[in-house]
Amino acid sequence: MIQQATSMENEHIEVRDLTMAYGDFVLMRDLNFTIRKGEVFIIMGGSGCGKSTLMRHLIGLKDPAAGDIYYNGESFISASADQRELMLRRFGVMYQSGALWSSLTLAENVGLPLVQFSSFSKRQIRSIVSYKLSIVGLAGFEEFYPAEISGGMAKRAGVARALALDPEVLYLDEPSAGLDPLSARRLDDTILELRNSLGMTIVVVTHELESIFQIGDNSVFLDVDTRTQAATGNPRELRDSCPDEKIRNFLSRGELGAGKPPE
Repeated sequence: MIQQATSMENEHIEVRDLTMAYGDFVLMRDLNFTIRKGEVFIIMGGSGCGKSTLMRHLIGLKDPAAGDIYYNGESFISASADQRELMLRRFGVMYQSGALWSSLTLAENVGLPLVQFSSFSKRQIRSIVSYKLSIVGLAGFEEFYPAEISGGMAKRAGVARALALDPEVLYLDEPSAGLDPLSARRLDDTILELRNSLGMTIVVVTHELESIFQIGDNSVFLDVDTRTQAATGNPRELRDSCPDEKIRNFLSRGELGAGKPPE
């Protein structure tokens, strides 16, 4: 397995000896990787390898069969209920569908976490919501309903809601799934702007190669055949020089002799 070196002072999230299982069925075992502060980290691999399941472990929706996850050096798995709740408040999550409430306007959707978990006044929440929507390019769309906007705009609104509580870590599950190429590129640009302007750590589950190369600083490749990680590192470097042919094939669309994907 190829592993990229990291500096201790920049470690934000560390996965140690993680095993994911459903009953007696082991989905992935012995996962070990580090996510540095302020990088876009890609979770990738073939269908059924457990990409979204790994994200569920990282955000506390499912406990591992073995191993641990550390945030800023603190164990997430062994934390008390109160400690885990404080850690969860540092996460923002956008699920694959966007998960917007159809009966609520975009402003109401984005403001929901603020209503539930903050003591801000209604006026303050309106101001924060407008700012979060402007960050993702949706200024002026506060009173629109999800059915009145495009799929790409709905995904960006989902990102705005994930940003509502100013998270340290932003998790995005297949953000480009189902989008046309232009909308997907705009969403990629939004992700990079968040990383560059806010210094946010962003973890992305995706199989979209164009997005992987456009936004990814680092990655882990989950191998469905061996049920463990096959490599970690910069996706472009893995595409060009990883000794594992399976990974190079995956990252070059299976066309190893036909040239690389466009830069």
